[in-house]
Amino acid sequence: MEITFSLDEINEVAKQILEQNPNKVILFHGEMGVGKTTLIKALAKQLGVNEATSSPTFSLVNEYQTTDNQTVYHFDFYRLNNEIEALDMGADEYLYSGNWCFIEWAEKIPNLIPDTHSVISITLLSDNKRSLKLS
Repeated sequence: MEITFSLDEINEVAKQILEQNPNKVILFHGEMGVGKTTLIKALAKQLGVNEATSSPTFSLVNEYQTTDNQTVYHFDFYRLNNEIEALDMGADEYLYSGNWCFIEWAEKIPNLIPDTHSVISITLLSDNKRSLKLS
């Protein structure tokens, strides 16, 4: 799936992504400020998370519940120094839990990522739109 969108279309983009039945572990790639967290918030909303969502930059992981009792984990590994720090916080248990795991800065933990995962790459275009590729 490849699409171009503006941020005011983010909820529709999230819906389209979920209609593709991605793996529950999704890696988000893109430069800082491209909209990864904003897209994750929209995906959580589409899944039925009603509570406020935010970036887990300092806590590393935020946990949310959907209206149908699914668990959604949102990781931001930007501040990690190495994979041992991720193991110390139990990242492997989260990643293999069978729950939704949305991961920003997954390149910090390459050896911990499950073989079965999806990747969303976002690029900022010159006209303030974004290019998204789901694989």
